[in-house]
Amino acid sequence: MNTRLQVEHPVTEMVTGIDLVEWQLRVASGEKLPKMQSEIALSGHAFEARIYAEDAARGFLPATGTLHHLKFPQPAPEGATMRIETGVRAGDAISPFYDPMIAKLIVHGKDRRAALTALGAALSQTEIAGSTVNTGFLAALAADADFAAGDVDTGLIARHQLALTAVPPPSGETIAAAALAASGASDLRSSDDPWSSLAGYAHFHAVARRTLLKFGEQGIVARVSVRPDGRFEVALDAPYDSVNSHDLRATPRLARWPGHVTVFDGAIGYGFAVPDPLARADEAAAASGSLRAPMPGLVKLVRAAKGESVIKGQPLLILEAMKMEHTIAAPHDGVIAEIAAEGAQVTDGTVLVRFAEEAHG
Repeated sequence: MNTRLQVEHPVTEMVTGIDLVEWQLRVASGEKLPKMQSEIALSGHAFEARIYAEDAARGFLPATGTLHHLKFPQPAPEGATMRIETGVRAGDAISPFYDPMIAKLIVHGKDRRAALTALGAALSQTEIAGSTVNTGFLAALAADADFAAGDVDTGLIARHQLALTAVPPPSGETIAAAALAASGASDLRSSDDPWSSLAGYAHFHAVARRTLLKFGEQGIVARVSVRPDGRFEVALDAPYDSVNSHDLRATPRLARWPGHVTVFDGAIGYGFAVPDPLARADEAAAASGSLRAPMPGLVKLVRAAKGESVIKGQPLLILEAMKMEHTIAAPHDGVIAEIAAEGAQVTDGTVLVRFAEEAHG
């Protein structure tokens, strides 16, 4: 016989009420099994979902990444009991060297239908960001008509694979929520500083914050503004003209960490990259031979001079913008032809540094 416990043993424990690990320890210490097979009663139905760092759409290839956000549903869905087994926490990394299982989510209900409903509800409230995960696939499988009817065999996933692994594009509301979070505009509302709380203030009309996002390879431009009633509005450029305006009343489920925003819609987490304007300025400079201000600000400190030879990565000046200091560094080796004066107030796109043409060709 196989004396090992299988990964699915919590299902048996949920429907029998028996702690199989305890039984193993008792038998290993010389005791007899606490019950005979005829004494074991089965109650209700249980499902176990194995949550993995994997890309279902790419043939279930294992994925890696840091779990910047990890939140499991609490409490259990109504009418069900739930058990979550995991060995990781937020901040842990999923490496390529070990099995990429993140957690096992087990639910128990009075019958199969109740348990399956609870499983779908629990998956829809599971939030994981930082790595590609299979929660969307698991939720789609739980909602599959054949699976719900119990018409299950080893070919079910292969037959329905396209439908089960397809991820619908993010809705306009999802993109708007990501843009609002990336813009930082909503954070100003809780500030004790009256000047900082004036998000988008202008004498005659609200000033929108232009925010850039990337969803995969797709660039998205959003403009975040504040309405007179204090609510935020997000306008999206094409191809989202049909959902151009969003009055964001509800608090979305999302996770943020440097350079990224993930918005959760059911069991799917839509990950958006937030491009660094300074990095974009460096890339543009490498091609154009000049460095431009990525945003309005004050040239607080100049660390190089006209005619000076500099190397790639060398700090050239400090730009103070949006209450933060940004180091502008040389994108390549070269000779400085012009550099902004210390104390200069610059606007978005102002040339800060120009290189001699022969230095970077």
